[in-house]
Amino acid sequence: MRNDRSGVVTRAVNRVKHWSVRARDRVRSLPVRASHRGQGPPLPPSRLMHLVAASEDVSWFLDGGKQASSSLRAILAKNGVTMESLGSILDFGCGAGRVLRHWENLQGPTLHGTDYNPTLIAWCQKNLPFVQFQHNELGGGLAYQDESFDLIYALSVFTHLDEPLQYFWIRELSRILRPGGYLFITTHGEHYLPQLASEEQERFRRGEIVVVGSRREGSNDCATFHPESYMRSTLATGLEVVDFVPEGALGNPRQDVFLLRKPQG
Repeated sequence: MRNDRSGVVTRAVNRVKHWSVRARDRVRSLPVRASHRGQGPPLPPSRLMHLVAASEDVSWFLDGGKQASSSLRAILAKNGVTMESLGSILDFGCGAGRVLRHWENLQGPTLHGTDYNPTLIAWCQKNLPFVQFQHNELGGGLAYQDESFDLIYALSVFTHLDEPLQYFWIRELSRILRPGGYLFITTHGEHYLPQLASEEQERFRRGEIVVVGSRREGSNDCATFHPESYMRSTLATGLEVVDFVPEGALGNPRQDVFLLRKPQG
């Protein structure tokens, strides 16, 4: 992030983080769920929770993951898709299983998770045995066969990639998606426009992607902002936009949802 605009970049990234902190604070007073009382999958250590959720707060980790899983299920159902009807599901950028833990009792699909952080994957492999995990490189391909999954979801992943990596991963995820399968992506949209510098706001309004902190792609120090028109006309080219839900990614504060489908044939 060290460049001529380092101050602007830092402020923009910190403002994005601020929204996550505010959302986390809103759930501090909620009752701790059963899984924290030993009736569900183990909790990751505090350092891993902080790495994936920018907080060591247990309630935020559990409730944020629960909200994310619920909103994913609800948006799919709105478009006529039930989780139980799917054959295989991949959590791309699964972290410490913040969302996957809430699929423990899901009947039907096989569950898979992948992440570029080997420490997170090692913890998941040990503690979430109902999921099959793999490690991936930030800019390398996935080991899965072509057309392996009915649903792939990437929650707050494309929000931290620069443009070349965006293109790489949309192609790679499309490769392993079955014809007719769904890709569920969350993005930073218009809600974050006031957090950008004036020149970046103009680019966003022209339908251009905006990346700040691009030297730290893959981490929370890189923040990427997607106009709706950019997703439709550029990044999601070749995929059908089934649904667009502004600020619909509960558990990933204020992020938009794009539900994409791979064409048949």
